[in-house]
Amino acid sequence: MILQLKNTPGIYLVGFMGSGKSTVGRCLAAELGWPFEDLDHVIEARENTTISALFAEHGEEEFRRRESAALRQAMSKVPRGNPLVLALGGGAFSREENRSRLSGHGITIWLECSLERCRERVVKERHRPLAKDPEAFSALFRARQPAYALADFQIDADSDDDTETVRRILALGLVS
Repeated sequence: MILQLKNTPGIYLVGFMGSGKSTVGRCLAAELGWPFEDLDHVIEARENTTISALFAEHGEEEFRRRESAALRQAMSKVPRGNPLVLALGGGAFSREENRSRLSGHGITIWLECSLERCRERVVKERHRPLAKDPEAFSALFRARQPAYALADFQIDADSDDDTETVRRILALGLVS
């Protein structure tokens, strides 16, 4: 086990929308016997509204501020030794303040997925405000790649076999 994970047992999944963070996170948490949280769900519960409504009513910058506050809340127990698998929203890891907060409080794993696969996975979902415009979706995908590359580990998540992605994560030897 990596010492950083032993001291602060947090596994934070990052990546673009549709990369499988929530699905893989649930499977990984079940495999580890750890709690799982989805940052978007934490935000919705905290704000008593949907992500789409927050974007529509307050704009992206205000949403990002609230997202950072929800991240602090979600990971608050991890430094006290309570394990957690947390799926971050697609833009959360793009913010330096969030990356700094996560550093030293567990391990970040980028679920790397092709643009085409991400698009296939989100094309029918109406609750993703940043996925509505195909050109903007592609530009956002490219713009976020450098931030995702700062994660501690990178896992290929292009497959629709979530158990294979979980096996790849477990093969990193992060937990024993």
